[in-house]
Amino acid sequence: MDEKAAASELMQMVNGYQVSQAICVAATLGVADHLANGPRTSDDLAAATSSHPQSFYRLLRALASVGVLHEGDARQFSLTSLGAGLRSDAEHSVGAWARMVGRAYYRDAWSELLHSVRTGENAFAHVHGTGVWQYRIEHPEESLIFDRAMSSFVPAVAAAVLAAYDFSRFEILMDVGGGQGALLAAILARNPSQRGILFDQPQVVEGAGPVLQAASVAERCQVIGGDFFRAVPEGADAHVLKWILHDWDDERSIAILKSCRRAIRPGGRLVVLDAVLAPPNEGARAKFADLNMLAVPGGQERTEDEFAGLFAASGFRLTNIVDAGPRISLIEGKPI
Repeated sequence: MDEKAAASELMQMVNGYQVSQAICVAATLGVADHLANGPRTSDDLAAATSSHPQSFYRLLRALASVGVLHEGDARQFSLTSLGAGLRSDAEHSVGAWARMVGRAYYRDAWSELLHSVRTGENAFAHVHGTGVWQYRIEHPEESLIFDRAMSSFVPAVAAAVLAAYDFSRFEILMDVGGGQGALLAAILARNPSQRGILFDQPQVVEGAGPVLQAASVAERCQVIGGDFFRAVPEGADAHVLKWILHDWDDERSIAILKSCRRAIRPGGRLVVLDAVLAPPNEGARAKFADLNMLAVPGGQERTEDEFAGLFAASGFRLTNIVDAGPRISLIEGKPI
């Protein structure tokens, strides 16, 4: 690549936040859902979204220039295959995630990435004076948006995980930090003789009933609220932690795993669902997710050796890693 082309490509990267924010605005306004039944004019869409017509048109034409939408004659817009991923009913929808990362409180943390890089401190706490989890407790509207974003990933993640790993050998499976139970429900639905325990903060699991009932697994699933830093319920022979450890530093991650170690049945299995960082010069998606962990929750993505170290410090031995797709592997351990 010559110098001019390299500079042009670098400029696109530098200005990437502009595309991201435009997509987030479109997701917040529900543009993709409004276009689900076919093309509409920008004025029609502006009215449907209570937006300023000319400003809204400027947003749509910018998104059309990068392939998220297609602009036809007379300011008529339609979804592309790329933009269809913003639909709320898309199989691999990223609309809820786009709405979440476009929130001002979230962006403000990223604006202080320099602070984290220079000091090692969490940017979110530096900006807001508290950690992201406490912030969401104090701002339940943000917690709801976050929960919806996380839940939107579950169908695709669950399918990938179930295709890669056999959970049927476990009699009782506990999802530690399992949110409202979407992943656990998918696993139990696949294994009709299995029982489950859903464990998360009390205010989170309050919403689990409809999710478990919709999957027809509620009668086989015990729902328990609590704090995984203090204790994890006993009785399960496998503990699943999906996108939990990457939210925390090593000290806090070890505390969570030690809670699991105290509670897990003899001969049980620990199954951590997280990214495993690739070798140098590879795996951009997970490595930028690692920067997100630095800036927002204060955690980190990890290498295989780093997971092995966490497990060993917590009373587990890493026994296997199964790749299930982008940003998700099953890191298995057993108690020692």
